[in-house]
Amino acid sequence: MALEEVSLRLDELEAIRLADYQGLYHEEAAAKMEISRATFGRVLDGARRKLAEAILQGKALRIEMPTAEKGEEDEGRFCRAKRRGAGEQGL
Repeated sequence: MALEEVSLRLDELEAIRLADYQGLYHEEAAAKMEISRATFGRVLDGARRKLAEAILQGKALRIEMPTAEKGEEDEGRFCRAKRRGAGEQGL
């Protein structure tokens, strides 16, 4: 029997890292991701719901990684600085 999965996009993971792990305010985190504060709030809300679903329902959490055939433009809104390799920080 396979474990059900919840998929987390890279932009959602980055929002969690910036807001919950690093403790940044939404405005600052949104600027780092080069998106609006409102969009950041929506991305973060979706990510938190997915994490809660995985924890409370015992589902596996899959981090979606971009594939070579999709190309950089299809990676989602994951922090553009990260794609350029600048400001690399571990969790």
